Amino acid sequence: MRTVTDEERRARLGVRHALAGSARVSSPEEAARAVVCLHATEPPSVHLSCWARVDGVTVDDVERALYETRTLVRQQSMRETLFVFPRDLVPAVWGSAAARVAAVHRKRLLKDLERWAANGASHGAAWLATVEKAVLARLADGEPRSSKQIRESVPEAGGVLEQAPGRTWGGRVAIAPKILTQLSLDGAVARAGNAGAWHTSRPTWTTTQAWWGQRVPGALTSREGYAELVGRWLWSYGPGTVEDIAWWLGATKSVVRTALDDVGASPVSLADGAVGWLRADDLEPVAAPEPWVALLPLLDPTVMGWQARAFYLGPHAPHLFDSAGNAGTTAWVNGRVVGAWVQDPTGAVRLRLLEDVPATAHEALLAEARRLTAWLDGQRVFTVYPSPAMRPASDVDPPG
Repeated sequence: MRTVTDEERRARLGVRHALAGSARVSSPEEAARAVVCLHATEPPSVHLSCWARVDGVTVDDVERALYETRTLVRQQSMRETLFVFPRDLVPAVWGSAAARVAAVHRKRLLKDLERWAANGASHGAAWLATVEKAVLARLADGEPRSSKQIRESVPEAGGVLEQAPGRTWGGRVAIAPKILTQLSLDGAVARAGNAGAWHTSRPTWTTTQAWWGQRVPGALTSREGYAELVGRWLWSYGPGTVEDIAWWLGATKSVVRTALDDVGASPVSLADGAVGWLRADDLEPVAAPEPWVALLPLLDPTVMGWQARAFYLGPHAPHLFDSAGNAGTTAWVNGRVVGAWVQDPTGAVRLRLLEDVPATAHEALLAEARRLTAWLDGQRVFTVYPSPAMRPASDVDPPG
């Protein structure tokens, strides 16, 4: 069993995630493949993750892949999170991670309906099946519609949940978005276009058949799907532990161990003594690329790729994640996170370094900040997940 050092893991990260200058790729589709899939909870993150990995990419390039060629597909799946997947990977997701989440979501939805809906006793599985059928019938013409339009045109889906009346966390919640989420997890409907600007989220919905525009492939079996996902994860993120993969998948360790067997993964020793795993065709050391820096957006796949993150975060984790575990923006030097970035009131990108870095690296980070400022062209991208490092009082670059 060979040892993979933290230095090699950081080298692999720079090369496989298309972050080093010499490793960058040529399209949004290749950027997604480099990290298996792109986080899409925050709409701008998809475009900014591509910006970091694709020289010369434009907003229109990403929008075209999402909404015209549809070579990238939005799908909620692992950990109930919304991702953007390469189109060919979606059937594996439907059969594995999405199916697991779909079962959990349906059980919770039925419980919420029975507890919080008006006449909740009548809102059981049979009622939900009737509403789902009505929503699918309304979308059958292939015309994308917003959740609001669904509520207005499908009376069965027009209700609300009066969650926890009298509690500060309670309130009125529309039923239609929950039903659309369930149908999406089941693979019956798809997120179609975005009725808002690229940096906002105003999704429209249609049937999966209409969105794919051809015969929809069948979902893989659960075991086949997990094996496909784990094989791709190992190429992009390996070596990683069983715990890393289980966290990323939102699956059990038993599922991960079966998938590792199915792909013929090989064990290696990590620097902290833990057992990691690599694909059998990927056991040779990966040479470090040239020195590199990167500015990554909130929830970028690279910072969210492992459960054990010390090899690239060092001591900075408390400054880079909010209380719910959502990663903020990050600034990287040679495979290590050294800080975050924000935008000032004019839209200019500013660094929030958490440690001193060499002068050459600091200058390279400033150059990336200027490049990102120019690319955003005055557009400020906001978030509900600011990390502590993103909330200092000053908008001045710290010294390098």
